[in-house]
Amino acid sequence: MLVLRAALAVLLVPFVLQAQSDKAAKIDDAAIVGIFDAANTWDITTGALAAKKGKRSEVASFGAMLAHDHEVVRQQGRDLAKKLGVTPTPVAKDFALLKSHEEALRKLDGLTGAEFDRAFLEHEVAYHKAVIDAVTNAFLPAIQNAELKAFVLKVAPAFNAHMLAAKRLLDN
Repeated sequence: MLVLRAALAVLLVPFVLQAQSDKAAKIDDAAIVGIFDAANTWDITTGALAAKKGKRSEVASFGAMLAHDHEVVRQQGRDLAKKLGVTPTPVAKDFALLKSHEEALRKLDGLTGAEFDRAFLEHEVAYHKAVIDAVTNAFLPAIQNAELKAFVLKVAPAFNAHMLAAKRLLDN
């Protein structure tokens, strides 16, 4: 299990490095909106998987809540982008977090029972930590539109709440 935990954590390191690289490249609002949309989509997918495969009812319920919460936030982001006239830049096929997400899905899909629950929760802790770090260190400083920045600041506490909820379930 320690090997799986380390593997999942290593999968997310490239996202933080990508975000730091993006910060240096001065990413624009369209790219940030695209990444934000994709990150929500990816957690909808993993949450829905946990809702179906979670052995513990608390894990399945948490997965369903993640899927729902991220669907709502994704739609709010899409509505705001439309209102602002921002066309999200799709993430590249070699984007680090996309690759990490695909790898995490493959690993999670191959697990069942308590092993799935633990790996899913470990993934969610690491994933939300990576997203929080990227938002804080790269995306917020780069956002030009005040309304977009306000929206990201408004939803940021939910990412932290999800990370803490996953930690609590992992510890129980």
